[in-house]
Amino acid sequence: MVSSYRGYRAPQGMLSWALHRLTGLGVLLFLFLHIIDIFLVGYGPELFNDLLFIYHHPAFVVGQIALIASVYYHAANGIRIILVDFWSNGYKYERQMFYIAMVVFFLAFIPTAFLMIRALLQDG
Repeated sequence: MVSSYRGYRAPQGMLSWALHRLTGLGVLLFLFLHIIDIFLVGYGPELFNDLLFIYHHPAFVVGQIALIASVYYHAANGIRIILVDFWSNGYKYERQMFYIAMVVFFLAFIPTAFLMIRALLQDG
């Protein structure tokens, strides 16, 4: 007997839920790091300026690109969540709105990532 089971595929709602939480945590982590960074200004401009080399490290630039991806996804999916929650017919179009949110995310993220990577390559 041949099985028709092709593996588990997470539905869009579950996938968007998990990604929304992960991207939210990523943005929160960045905010904590940013608060620490700005706090260092209080110890004098020398210390702050000495630590600026971190921002030009390629690993940090990759982190910035991941941060932008997180912010864009979180924003696009957040609008989808608002529509599902507050529009009386929103639940009927949840799947379509997920795909629209993904299109909006990619349309915003790809050009931004391209510009950031291009700037990294020109500086390097």
